[in-house]
Amino acid sequence: MKHKFLLCMDNEGYEASLEIRKLYEKISDKEAERHHQVRVIDESGEDYLYPSQFFADVRLSTQIRDKIIEKTA
Repeated sequence: MKHKFLLCMDNEGYEASLEIRKLYEKISDKEAERHHQVRVIDESGEDYLYPSQFFADVRLSTQIRDKIIEKTA
């Protein structure tokens, strides 16, 4: 499974669940995407839906992505 990460750019209304400037792992959810939402693992450690405009796509090198996954597994 290829892991994808997003950068949080806005957290209005979700301050307890999302931190601005923090990376979040994206979980594939085609239905959510049709509704302009994205599923991420938030501060609770669970996956939830948030407005997609809160996040920016981030491209990480394989080495960095693997280190993040290793440290959070």
